[in-house]
Amino acid sequence: MNLGTSEFSKDYFLNGAVLCFDKPLHWTSFQLVNKVRWLIKQQYQLKKIKVGHAGTLDPLATGLVIICTGKATKTIPELMGQPKTYTGEITFGATRPSFDMETEIDAEFPIEHLNEQLIKAKTSEFTGKIQQQPPIFSALKKDGKRLYEYARKGETVDIPKREVEITSFDITAVNLPQVTFKVNCSKGTYIRSLAHDFGKSLDSGAYLSALKRTAVGDFKLDQALSLEEFIEALD
Repeated sequence: MNLGTSEFSKDYFLNGAVLCFDKPLHWTSFQLVNKVRWLIKQQYQLKKIKVGHAGTLDPLATGLVIICTGKATKTIPELMGQPKTYTGEITFGATRPSFDMETEIDAEFPIEHLNEQLIKAKTSEFTGKIQQQPPIFSALKKDGKRLYEYARKGETVDIPKREVEITSFDITAVNLPQVTFKVNCSKGTYIRSLAHDFGKSLDSGAYLSALKRTAVGDFKLDQALSLEEFIEALD
């Protein structure tokens, strides 16, 4: 857990720091890790230091990414298993192959039959333990290749469904074609898949148009540093 930027020192990072970052839009989690590693190495003239993240966040999502350094990297598997909380926006009336804004619209659907009562009532079908199919545009591996590698070549691939648990799925505002939501869920849940399946269940189409991770276990987004704040604290 962040102890406050006044604690920063070479030994602090080598002995093991668990840091909360607010990932910028369009950055990959890997890019954020690389940047943090480079900054620490530069600041303390280190030849090497272990740095890793405890759970990928898509480039088109913002919010909480936990980064561990030094000996704290051993805690990454435990942190990755913690439940997650997200807020975001779903847009109805169309689908995209990536289930989010990464790809162009491939089909359009009616939304005239949708209303707030119907949308909110449907969330109950997506709470508890559910079977979910990960999106083809994802970093999961099949036969040694990332799924997005198949997708970008236009190749079809069988993606088995897997069980995830959604403890709560709340619609916080309805302003069609957009709705905003808050979700609490288990490790391995794809919110993009949730948005896609939610649209289909309402006899329409939908995709994820915005996403922010606000919590991982007991770690909250309001504890997080921006990259600019981290650089300032190191200096």
